[in-house]
Amino acid sequence: MDEIKREIEALRAEIEEHNRRYYDEDAPVISDFEYDALLRRLEELEAAHPEYYDPNSPTQHVGGTVKSSFAPVTHAVPLESLNDVFSFDELRAFDERVSAALAGREYSVEPKIDGLSMSLEYENGVFVRGATRGDGVTGEDVTENLKTVRNLPKRLKNAPPRLIVRGEVYMSREVFAELNAAREERGDALLANPRNAAAGSMRQQDPKVAAARKLDICVFNVQLAEGVSFSTHGESLDALESYGFYVVPHTICGTIDACCELINDIGEHRDRFPYDIDGAVVKVNSLEQRAVLGSTAKAPRWAAAYKYPPEVKESVVKDIVCQVGRTGVLTPKAVIEPVRLAGTTVTNATLHNQDFIDKLDVRIGDTVLVRKAGEIIPEVLSVVAAKRPPDARPYRLPERCPECGAPIARDEDGAAMRCTGAECPAQRLRNIVHFASREAMDIEGLGESVAANLIAAGLLSTPAGIYYLKADDIAKLDRMGEKSAQNLINAIEKSKTAGLARLLCAFGIRQVGSKAGKVLASHFGTLDALMAASEEELQDIPDIGGITAKSIREWFDNEQSQHQIRLLREAGVSFESGESVKDRRFAGLTFVLTGTLPTYTRDEAAEIIESFGGKVSGSVSKKTSYVLAGEAAGSKLSKAQALGINIIDETRFIEMISGGTGEGQ
Repeated sequence: MDEIKREIEALRAEIEEHNRRYYDEDAPVISDFEYDALLRRLEELEAAHPEYYDPNSPTQHVGGTVKSSFAPVTHAVPLESLNDVFSFDELRAFDERVSAALAGREYSVEPKIDGLSMSLEYENGVFVRGATRGDGVTGEDVTENLKTVRNLPKRLKNAPPRLIVRGEVYMSREVFAELNAAREERGDALLANPRNAAAGSMRQQDPKVAAARKLDICVFNVQLAEGVSFSTHGESLDALESYGFYVVPHTICGTIDACCELINDIGEHRDRFPYDIDGAVVKVNSLEQRAVLGSTAKAPRWAAAYKYPPEVKESVVKDIVCQVGRTGVLTPKAVIEPVRLAGTTVTNATLHNQDFIDKLDVRIGDTVLVRKAGEIIPEVLSVVAAKRPPDARPYRLPERCPECGAPIARDEDGAAMRCTGAECPAQRLRNIVHFASREAMDIEGLGESVAANLIAAGLLSTPAGIYYLKADDIAKLDRMGEKSAQNLINAIEKSKTAGLARLLCAFGIRQVGSKAGKVLASHFGTLDALMAASEEELQDIPDIGGITAKSIREWFDNEQSQHQIRLLREAGVSFESGESVKDRRFAGLTFVLTGTLPTYTRDEAAEIIESFGGKVSGSVSKKTSYVLAGEAAGSKLSKAQALGINIIDETRFIEMISGGTGEGQ
């Protein structure tokens, strides 16, 4: 019994953690199928051992919570969850429970949209408030974000005086693909699936961000309608459609067998919907009968959600190909014999990385099991070893980039293999945008859209090529013109004297950002001196470890990097640090900045400290010499006080840089 109790408690803790990740952070780490299996196991144990009943168990409440960043909204009608079933036998058992309480029944069958559940409130036909489900009783006020949803009606036609409806905000598969393509171009992490993307968009503090995500909503239930009486669910959905809502497609079935047949059809043809679905919902159609059946603590007894299991099918690996992403990471994928999964025909499946290939021992010619759980990218699960042909060929990622021929390097902190080429076509846009970014060469006006236009027009192919652009050519681009073109040329010319620290950051050498760039520029003074340094010499520099030293040396030894440097030199870009160290009064001292200073920005104060030979750190430790604290200083100040670190304000800082010593108060 103790063992059972421990398992129940462990399951509760694990499920609550997954609830937090799914509902509150929109970042699940397991599939819906795996989550459902955990919840089902807990339900079974609790049913068999009622002595361990706990009203706070995840089986007794809806999973979400309310974030403090949004105003709370108490739902006029609770937004309940649904009881899941995973087989037609379980669905028939649900039907038997319903039929035992009712003389006759019919059902509405609808696709279960995989999005974010919302409550929408209208007064006299005007949209006044929208909220997330939250914990079912209290949600988050996301009205302004909901106003950006493309197909949400702001004003209804012939609606009752007060109307509250429930719907699902979703991101269409088409928009999701566009969004991830753009994120890949920028080198951002890809979003896992449309549901997470939609949920994250709704929780943005800036409605402009939500608007850019092109979300939609599908309404599926009337929560409250003053002055209007409906007899069936189907009738209420028809009314909602007449008011102006986009309503969930629904079919009325007279028997549970008809429901099962329709659920199969929905699952087989789920690609006909613009949104992802993870199941089908079966609801008693009569609203009077629903009232008779009632609800449990968290879910109605008159509805069930049939969850589609992740499909697993066999296919044959025809080939393994390698793609180079916008960040330079090489991703292998299996080209497989076409197989139908989750309503779509699949011809490719991800193999993640070389470690994954080695672990499964996937070979070209193998028969493999392929899964598409929910709507995620298809993946190879395992190899059917018994069906391996004699000529099956092992695969290894290439040692040189298939796009540019540069050497491939493995990330020190992971399994990713990455192209090291400074001129790799696959990384072209990302490298150029980074080179021109504020923390690097700070070329105003050369953002992502302009860079993309220059590349598309054949005017730009590498970062160094920026300095060979001509105003006349730029002016011919869409939305540019002579003035904008000349402004860009002026910004490019100005960046030539940005200095060595910014140039090193702009190169995009792994492990070398703005901070390491400053350290290297201060130590060597010129790019030529840095290029002549050995790996051992680089490692001896404070804050430059072995991994960073190796990355620097490998980058400068690369032919593509050397070509970029030659072009930059010929264009007149400064290779000198330009650092004016007034004196070394702060040499060996480390400062931490916190809070808002009356006169200086943090960046300005940091530059002053570095100009006197000091170092600026982002965290307080025993090695910290001074903490320069301004208004609203936070935890760094508290930590400094606890450690007995010297704390100075801006007045004392000005004294120190105006001729005083490096001694603090």
